[in-house]
Amino acid sequence: MSKQLISSGSAWEGKIGYSRAIRIGKHVHVSGTTATDENGNVVGVGEPALQAEYILKKIQGALTDAGVTLEDVIRTRIYVTNIDDWEAIALAHGKYFGEIRPATVIVEVSRLINKDHLVEIEAEAIVE
Repeated sequence: MSKQLISSGSAWEGKIGYSRAIRIGKHVHVSGTTATDENGNVVGVGEPALQAEYILKKIQGALTDAGVTLEDVIRTRIYVTNIDDWEAIALAHGKYFGEIRPATVIVEVSRLINKDHLVEIEAEAIVE
């Protein structure tokens, strides 16, 4: 079974040994994704819904690079630094997955890799 590594071009991928996403056969796994732009700036500081939407667009791009779509997503995992933000984040998730309805979880964590990150999302897809 072939393995396809999908890169975002981030220097961190090689430094710490990860890929933006990986496709093995029918399975695609998108790494935890934050609201960080191509210049390393955090998008939507203080705005959890805006961060979630930015992240979901990045995930959509990684899926496209892997040859799949949002419709192929079967699971998402959402990590938040303040569970009180769950509804705004969940509504942003619903804009992308309202009809697709993958299995999901929202979990509060003590912090993410940057103090300005409020949300991190990962996704899994299976192609029929």
